[in-house]
Amino acid sequence: MGHLRQRTRGSWQVCIYTPTGRYHETVQGSRADAKARMIELEATHSKGVPLPKGKLTVEQHLDDWLNGYVKTRCSRRTWDGYESIIRNHLKPALGHIQLKELQPRQIQSYHGKACEELSPRTVAKHHRLLSQALKYAVRQGILGRNPCSLVDCPKWKGRTMRTLTIAELETLLESAADNQFYPVIYTAVSTGLRQGELLGLRWRDLDLDMLSISVSRTLYKRRGIVEFKDTKTSHSRRRVAMTAKLAEFLIGYKQDRKWLGQAVGLDDLVFSHRDGSPFDPCTVTHSFHKIAEKVGLVGVRFHDLRHTFASLALLRGAKPKVISEALGHASVAFTMDTYSHIISGMQEDMMALLDGVIPSGATRYAQREGAKEIA
Repeated sequence: MGHLRQRTRGSWQVCIYTPTGRYHETVQGSRADAKARMIELEATHSKGVPLPKGKLTVEQHLDDWLNGYVKTRCSRRTWDGYESIIRNHLKPALGHIQLKELQPRQIQSYHGKACEELSPRTVAKHHRLLSQALKYAVRQGILGRNPCSLVDCPKWKGRTMRTLTIAELETLLESAADNQFYPVIYTAVSTGLRQGELLGLRWRDLDLDMLSISVSRTLYKRRGIVEFKDTKTSHSRRRVAMTAKLAEFLIGYKQDRKWLGQAVGLDDLVFSHRDGSPFDPCTVTHSFHKIAEKVGLVGVRFHDLRHTFASLALLRGAKPKVISEALGHASVAFTMDTYSHIISGMQEDMMALLDGVIPSGATRYAQREGAKEIA
């Protein structure tokens, strides 16, 4: 049983009586808004779900969720990304609000203001993060419902995938031939490995006789410090086949390093400075952008080499399942969705193959001897 009491203009207090005492909550808005919230709280309580307790703020809950749940279940890189969003965006806008009084309209208002400075895609990422944190509060019995579930996430269009044609790829590689990062670039487009996976490779990870690469760790730069981490998921830990051309190139590259007096032991990095220290990912990215822009490939990213590998493999008839495993995707469905525009463009090739198998249809059927007119 509950009742409403107006506090000030546009502010209402919702009171719910429970066997253990009285619960109250302030709702900003009209009386109808307050009544809807009261009905929601009564329904929550009737299901045996505890009503929110104390004066816990959104900021305090986000800190608890980040340093408790996220830290024990996610990678350090993921934690850093979440912490940055919470510190720079969610706390300044919503942190002061008591968690139990956070309303859907306040979240929707945040989306509107944030979209004035940030892209809809970025704001959508903020929405998902906040929703995860509030969902955790519901599971812990701190909240009766997740207010994000009543808020529409900002719409955004995915970035158009950029893949290189054979001619563009040849031009790019020719332009990069004298660059110290050429071996990284050539290996990237030949294997589809992520930049961090490439920069974390050791010679023991390469089997140049069996034409394979074992991916088990990645190089990650955090707050200016370069470190090596295990791959994020079991799908990322994988064995990737290599082409004979890549194996031949890496054999020559390894020999060149020996002639230059550089270390090439099993535990030494495949791609590194002459003293064996790892490359800085930011430096590799910046250098690649300069190479691409020099030949007119403005806007092409290092990661687009991975997309180019996948698109060329698909266009040459490789099975999506095989490509998914090579890329380290969690499922074939994700690969199919990511490269759906390429797969849909392969229908012409499929029809050409069928044309060579299915026999030609009969002509002038109606004039053949014994043919009967169909009424």
